[in-house]
Amino acid sequence: MSEMEVEKPDLTLYNTMTQLKEVYKPMNPGKIGIYVCGITAYDYSHIGHARAAVSFDLLYRYLRHLGYQVTYVRNFTDVDDKAKNCGEKPLDLSNRFCEEYLLDMAALQCLLPTHQPRVSDHMEQIIKMIEKIIENGCGYAVGGDVFFSVDKSPSYGQLSGQRLDHTQAGKRVAVDSRKRNPADFALRKAAKSGEPSWESPWGQGRPGWHIEFDIHGGGADLKFPHHENEIAQTCAACEDSGVNYWLHNGHVTNNNVKMGKSLNNFFTIRQIAANYHPLALRHFLMSAQYRSPLNYSVSQLESSSDALYSLSPYREEMSGDVGKTQQSAEAKEMIKKVKNALKFINVSISKLKKMQKKQRMSLVVSLVEVEKAVREVLDVLGLLTTLSYGELLKDMKQKALTRAGMGEEEVLQRIEERNMARKSKDFRRSDRIRELLAFKGIFLEDVPGDTVWRPSTPLTKPKSGLGLGMTAIVFAIVFTFLGFFFYSR
Repeated sequence: MSEMEVEKPDLTLYNTMTQLKEVYKPMNPGKIGIYVCGITAYDYSHIGHARAAVSFDLLYRYLRHLGYQVTYVRNFTDVDDKAKNCGEKPLDLSNRFCEEYLLDMAALQCLLPTHQPRVSDHMEQIIKMIEKIIENGCGYAVGGDVFFSVDKSPSYGQLSGQRLDHTQAGKRVAVDSRKRNPADFALRKAAKSGEPSWESPWGQGRPGWHIEFDIHGGGADLKFPHHENEIAQTCAACEDSGVNYWLHNGHVTNNNVKMGKSLNNFFTIRQIAANYHPLALRHFLMSAQYRSPLNYSVSQLESSSDALYSLSPYREEMSGDVGKTQQSAEAKEMIKKVKNALKFINVSISKLKKMQKKQRMSLVVSLVEVEKAVREVLDVLGLLTTLSYGELLKDMKQKALTRAGMGEEEVLQRIEERNMARKSKDFRRSDRIRELLAFKGIFLEDVPGDTVWRPSTPLTKPKSGLGLGMTAIVFAIVFTFLGFFFYSR
């Protein structure tokens, strides 16, 4: 066994199939394959789609950080009946929104998967798989449609825990009198006017459920019937699903109701990114344990934006000239703990809390190592931007002005009015101006010889200096995101 393999820590994942936390054991040592169900491309993606993408991007980044060779596949379903009402050729529409989705993913700093197959590019393989399913007695053709017989799959419902009855049959699989069992699902649908279709042994048509690694992931709503159907049809054709671990991220909710286009209670990624930096949205999407529902709220987005903004000055200061003072033993130990947090997520936070009560450690050169460790953490989290400090802050300030409904000239005018009030000792008016701006998310900070503004929520002033406070921030980020991601509550 190589040194790289020896150093890899155990990775614990919650497996939806077994409903247990399991130590991950790859099929091939040092290599991992991940398949994640992507979007159905017919419109702009909402932040529920973004949560799935960010959750599995975090897993992808972390596995690569551990040294695994990862093959990450995320598909596009570009064959669907939703496009026919849009007045555009179905495949043209799908192609357009596939590209729009990739732009959204780039803004969220989601790494490109190794492969991004599109259903329309794999019709030959899909037809061959359906033929194999029929040959094995698990499928049947009726009037150009081909259905899968769930009665031929004894384990159907095991993943989701759903009972195989008529109630569940109509959830996302239409009830059809031609079916032998109401829960039977379409492997292939006969061609309809305005929909894309391909030639097959059963006539013109398209896949009903696209035919799909080591790890298979997707949103919680895909457990049933989508992933149940994947397992059933794959086992029918290949005698094994080929998946050892099933991971499902929780929904994004709006007023505690699942966000979705059918209820028109969603916000697109573009809508949020118009008012908040995309990395603030990424931060928000990682702010809860990945299997738990995440309720959308403006206050949470504001908090994520503030956290992103607050972290930037620390990184900028740490990147500067920090001198040549000898590192203290305590500084070295803290740096080591920051790095180990990436390798062993279950490090005890209690030790950190005890250390916070001690005298601030002597830094300077220590900051170089801390900065490296922080960058390493942020890179795994996908929060390490290529923008300069100035560029990032300029963008975030502009979005804060948009949210406040103000221009920077107006803010500067209010600052001047406040300065005049202070000079005339009208402190009540001075405080009132500051409060009114703070109410809009504009925080005024008095610095020697000047007053500057920054976006802020909640209304707290960032602490000056670094030291243990910076390390505590890093630990908070690590345990909030990485720790909660890989360990279930």
